[in-house]
Amino acid sequence: MDVRAPARTWGGLTAGERSANRRASLIDAALAVWIDSGWAAVTMRGVCQRAGLNDRYFYEHFADRDELLGAVWDDVCAEVFADLAAVVAEHAGDTASAVVRAAITRAVELQIDPRGRARILLADHAGSAVLELRRKTMLTDATSLLIVTAQPYLRPGADETAVRMSTLAGIGGFIELLTAWRTGVIDVDAQRVADHTTAIALQLGTMFLREDTIGEV
Repeated sequence: MDVRAPARTWGGLTAGERSANRRASLIDAALAVWIDSGWAAVTMRGVCQRAGLNDRYFYEHFADRDELLGAVWDDVCAEVFADLAAVVAEHAGDTASAVVRAAITRAVELQIDPRGRARILLADHAGSAVLELRRKTMLTDATSLLIVTAQPYLRPGADETAVRMSTLAGIGGFIELLTAWRTGVIDVDAQRVADHTTAIALQLGTMFLREDTIGEV
């Protein structure tokens, strides 16, 4: 008979649970520094101090700062994509224009969320190969998500390559617009950003969407 010893606990938590909590604390601390001062300000010592943890716990979870930055990015990116996917799911069965407007409006709202998490995805990552690579991956993933979302609305025989190129161009332009808006280059309110971007997206969409799926813009 295989009799396993019960996991030892300390303060009601197992060693594995305490380790997971320390990792989460390090990620939260790094995210807070990143939002306050940018990714370049994230250091092992600074993060450990903010998390109230000894330096040795950093290396329990991360080989170096780049690995920590990547973990923070992955958490935030996953949260943002899940948020947007939920919005799309909520509008399943609606017209294409309704889905586009809802998704764009939510993306704009995330840029002014007081927590500031989504903003790190659009910040300047020059100088960090890890973050620049993840940003490229994010663009590809966002393009794929939009194409999957658009599938039920596409005209039969729509050129998939053209759809992908147009979607990628639209997302790239949207990101640049959000960055310009967030940094004050463009002085308008969130609603106008959402309305303008929705209009552009639907203009692009008319090349590929069935007319009966577009609805009112």
